[in-house]
Amino acid sequence: MSKHFETAAIRNQTERTQFSEHSTPLYLTSSFVFDDAEEMRASFAEEKERNLYSRFSNPNTTEFVDKIVSMEGAEAGYAFATGMSAIFSTFAALLSAGDHVVSCRSVFGSTHSMFTKFLPKWNIETSYFKVDEVDLLESLIQPNTKILYIETPTNPAVDILDLELIGQIAKKHKLIYIVDNCFATPYVQKPIKFGADLVIHSATKLIDGQGRVLGGVTVGSKELMREIYLFARNTGPAMSPFNAWVLSKSLETLSIRVEKHAENALKVAEFLETQENVTMVKYPFLKSHPQYAIAKNQMKLGGNIVAFEIKGGIAAGRTFLDTIKMCSLSANLGDTRTIVTHPSSTTHGRLSEEDRLAVGITKGLVRVSVGLENVADIIEDLEQALNS
Repeated sequence: MSKHFETAAIRNQTERTQFSEHSTPLYLTSSFVFDDAEEMRASFAEEKERNLYSRFSNPNTTEFVDKIVSMEGAEAGYAFATGMSAIFSTFAALLSAGDHVVSCRSVFGSTHSMFTKFLPKWNIETSYFKVDEVDLLESLIQPNTKILYIETPTNPAVDILDLELIGQIAKKHKLIYIVDNCFATPYVQKPIKFGADLVIHSATKLIDGQGRVLGGVTVGSKELMREIYLFARNTGPAMSPFNAWVLSKSLETLSIRVEKHAENALKVAEFLETQENVTMVKYPFLKSHPQYAIAKNQMKLGGNIVAFEIKGGIAAGRTFLDTIKMCSLSANLGDTRTIVTHPSSTTHGRLSEEDRLAVGITKGLVRVSVGLENVADIIEDLEQALNS
């Protein structure tokens, strides 16, 4: 099989059935049959590799996972019902009561809630470092620290963390290094290349790319994925075969979609920098981005997310959102359609104002998930809303 990303994304498929189909069929079945008692015993004892039950594995989910494993340069993986079930299951599988996590403070709102509201119920604590305080990271590591976790680019402020530098710290202290690669996708960035042990995606975003289905996936080393698989097999957060089929098809066009998303996003970011009532614009491949050099080193493209600050705070932000015409107001991202989100009142609305400000989520911050429409139409809509 070709090692080229685009070819593998299209040609890595399950074996054809007796019907010689060109495109992988749907396997909408809860279970699979065995030839005899011995095959059934050997299969459940994991002496024989085969599908048993769709909570464990299914041809559609296997194809999807195998593609992500190949794209990320991983050894094994597991597909989950959602991105958050992938994140929670990964942590729940690897942590025990009394363990400690070090994480970048700039994480998705639900991930923050997991760290601050739910893991503490099992005596698991988290220490945060800010994106501009990586030099303080090592001082947060304790004897009971087990996991070092980051997402880059961050949600929603689009900050960049140095994957290689943090990977070296994780290796030095023998920590499990986990990276949320959702904003970048494996086409743009490969965290394992920089030392990550595990990579997590919300497949709901750019991997699907059309706002159709939910999904999550974790990939990484065989040893760690074995623990995650056993946890998921027994607790049941599995991806549905239908969603896996959709997502595997989506991967066939990931590279060409992300190329166009990034092309449009850079033009949108450059436009926003010219607007008088915009006080700040962040996009990884803008030279004005504080971590531009790091982004260029570890990312193939800048992705599709642009963050900007509207002059006038929350009132100006509300007016802007209310006067958007073509772009969608939604909490999703990575869609073919351009989406405009106000993080402080939506995706990160459950955070305290202090927590929001600590990660750069001001009242006037707007996140744009730049879509695949003609970029002139996207800019025209943003411009008329800004001028309102």
